[in-house]
Amino acid sequence: MSRTIIDVHILQTVPPSNLNRDDTGSPKTAVYGGVRRARVSSQAWKRATRVHFQDTLDPSELGVRTRRVVDLLAEEIGRQAPELGERSKELAVATFKAIGIVVKPPKKDETEESGYLVFLSRRQIESLAAAAVEAAEADDVVKALKDADAKALADRDHAIAISLFGRMVADQADLNVDASAQVAHAISVHPVETEFDYFTAVDDTNPEEDTGAGMIGTVEFNSSTLYRYATVDVNRLADNLGDVAATSRAVRTFVESFIRSMPTGKQNTFANRTLPEAVVVMIRDTQPINLVGAFENPVRESEIDGRIKRASDALRDEAKEIERAYSESPLTVWVTRVGDDTASLDDLGSNVPLADMVAGLGTLVDSRLGAQ
Repeated sequence: MSRTIIDVHILQTVPPSNLNRDDTGSPKTAVYGGVRRARVSSQAWKRATRVHFQDTLDPSELGVRTRRVVDLLAEEIGRQAPELGERSKELAVATFKAIGIVVKPPKKDETEESGYLVFLSRRQIESLAAAAVEAAEADDVVKALKDADAKALADRDHAIAISLFGRMVADQADLNVDASAQVAHAISVHPVETEFDYFTAVDDTNPEEDTGAGMIGTVEFNSSTLYRYATVDVNRLADNLGDVAATSRAVRTFVESFIRSMPTGKQNTFANRTLPEAVVVMIRDTQPINLVGAFENPVRESEIDGRIKRASDALRDEAKEIERAYSESPLTVWVTRVGDDTASLDDLGSNVPLADMVAGLGTLVDSRLGAQ
């Protein structure tokens, strides 16, 4: 069976910002090529992508990741069978016991929770709730749910997010879902230094003679041009979803959401929302290839060329060198870019608007999966 791999390469400039903080509140960084770089973790951008799904997908295709699985299921049981009243939580606990997912005893005035985040699709929640309602009058609810194969209900109708990013269930490894998408930590193509914004806030009720600040503090930030990379194994995604049309929709949704999304750290302070200067999508049939090596030697702008131009040239050159050295020629390449500084990327493939790129991806996935 031929493989279909989608690699997404992005160059994106972000103004002063603190997208992703460490435990001290500082912007995350990493050393690469011997210099300190700005960094945004893969988890931060995956969550931003998942949140963006809400703008494009039907709620039935979304998933919920939470430790409060009992409350989540009990709410759906109550919606389906309001007459069960307070039994909803009891039935929810019994359902997870039948599945094999351990929930911890409740603390005072709290509900049972799982010991880890559990990722369930809306359809799985609805199916489990329906099974719980059906078993409500049984003498042994847990046995009735096991007989109804409640565990299988938690392992089908996966949400697009679960199919893309995977799911780990510590208590029941056979409920795990292998991720079909991988997202790299975004790093700046150049060295960065963390800066400090000293701010003061005035108390609006202060008398005129009191000129002091009501509060003072500092916020750390940096500014960077990021290289972002993600890849999707379309065949694995199709295995997870079990449907060509759903796979095509998932690919289109993921690529557009990954491109348009932005982590929300300190966004009200910095209003740092931007769109990428350049997006390069490569379709491969061999393996994913991260082109971060283009920036192992950090980009340094000059009076003639800015950061984006040099980064675009470096990305093009790296892609061409990989192709020459390893005979790794992409099947198809689309480029969506802004401005003349990114023009060199047209050497890699067709320059198209984002809408055409996304539509082309859908057509390509339909064709390649449909032919198998």
